[in-house]
Amino acid sequence: MISACRKLLTSDNIAVQIEAVKAWTLWEGETITLLPDPDYSSAYADGYFAHAFARLENHYFVHDCWMEDGQLLRNADRMKGIPGAIIHGRYDMPCPVKNAYLLHKVWPDASLHIVEGAGHATTEPGILDQLIQATDRFAQRKTKEG
Repeated sequence: MISACRKLLTSDNIAVQIEAVKAWTLWEGETITLLPDPDYSSAYADGYFAHAFARLENHYFVHDCWMEDGQLLRNADRMKGIPGAIIHGRYDMPCPVKNAYLLHKVWPDASLHIVEGAGHATTEPGILDQLIQATDRFAQRKTKEG
């Protein structure tokens, strides 16, 4: 599916390309929040944004984000001793919550926060709250360490 989309997103036919980038980006904008938010997703319909976003995201997906299958989990031991925060919306449609759980199992130095009532977007109130709390924790830790 990703490769088929790539052909549409890079088509020589500009009309096909425009429809493809808008469809890709609108789907993204409408699935990353738990509840529909027309104001949020409408920003994804902007032609320039849609073109850049869809082609960039598709480029990463076509290349598997330059990672081998399972590489992050397999090499997570390299993060031993590095604190982190895994913040994931319970109802994240693009990224299943199972992935956050599996990452936490192999990276125990990271805290795991499954946010109820949230999808994928950083603008979800619970996600944003957890991101701010994590940032504050890391800032306090840095201050204490000198």
